[in-house]
Amino acid sequence: MYSEEHNVFREAFRNFVKKELSPHVDEWEANGAIPRDVWKKMGAEWYLCPWLPEEFGGSEADFLYSVIIAEELIKGGAVSLMTPLHSDIIAPYISHLGNAEQKIKWLPGSASGDIVLAVAMTEPDTGSDLAGMRTHAERDGDDYVINGAKTFITNGIHADLVIVACRTDKDAKGTKGLSLICVERDTPGFTKGKKLEKMGLCASDTAELFFDDCRVPVANLLGEENRGFYYLMEYLQQERLMCSLQSLAMAEKMLELTLAYTKERKQFGKPICSFQHNAFKIVEMMTDIKLGRAFIDNLILKHMRNENVVDEVSMAKAWTGEMANKMAYQCVQLHGGYGFMDEYPISRYYRDVRPFSIFAGTTEIMKQIVAKNMGLM
Repeated sequence: MYSEEHNVFREAFRNFVKKELSPHVDEWEANGAIPRDVWKKMGAEWYLCPWLPEEFGGSEADFLYSVIIAEELIKGGAVSLMTPLHSDIIAPYISHLGNAEQKIKWLPGSASGDIVLAVAMTEPDTGSDLAGMRTHAERDGDDYVINGAKTFITNGIHADLVIVACRTDKDAKGTKGLSLICVERDTPGFTKGKKLEKMGLCASDTAELFFDDCRVPVANLLGEENRGFYYLMEYLQQERLMCSLQSLAMAEKMLELTLAYTKERKQFGKPICSFQHNAFKIVEMMTDIKLGRAFIDNLILKHMRNENVVDEVSMAKAWTGEMANKMAYQCVQLHGGYGFMDEYPISRYYRDVRPFSIFAGTTEIMKQIVAKNMGLM
């Protein structure tokens, strides 16, 4: 699946992570934030939005380069640095839906790290239920006036540009009448709440966003008015595939740490990995990883061929998220008391893996999507 060029890129990016990111993770976690200059460093090395055309600051790389970046960030411990969300989930909305002026205005900065992107869908009372969205935008001449609130927005504090899902047809029901509108950082009426404290991913900036008569030019509309839900559904395939890939990478890293620990740690005069119960448990976890890797790699190739794999991606996100969380439990258990200590990386991975079965659609939502498409519901 990977060419020699991909392998060379992986080695270069792995060295970048080892030198520029991994040594600072503890500091970022303690401070609860990742400095903005990290985004600039990523951009300077062409590690943000590598798939973009050269005219917008990219290198026209294929999707496998994004896969490599996502995997190596996780394996280097920089799980909280949400550049894959920026590069491979949010920027594609602008690239695919934006007009010429919007692309010129926002994409080069997204590639350089001068613009940090966020997408705002979730609301305090609706969660994954887009049909219940209350944030609304009313047309007033050449502007939209937005009112409402969003929550759990990743990159929310750093964000210079937020793609806001809101209702533009007040009479429409359910998922109809939704649109995507770009709101820039200093827009009057747009405010950011405090950084939300979380169980894990402590260095990522997750925030509440508020819109109080926020006036945005109609020119900031992405795509067509009232087609927002269809756009979200179209691009959620790649988002959920990236989440599945990240869950799998976390599982691989956690097992790697646990294998090293259990071979070195001795109890009753022999390595704890040699006890039958522990050995069988490790074999089961390795089997899950091998199965997951075969499934995800196959989906990546299908996605690159522009095949519709919504059902399979939904299955993958549900399965890998749950598998990685179960593995986190077992890996901490095999570390014993040391697994509960923050000085051991497994402790942080245990916390950080938890939301991967929640965001971008919970496990339950993923199963519901597949069940409906099977005619079960």
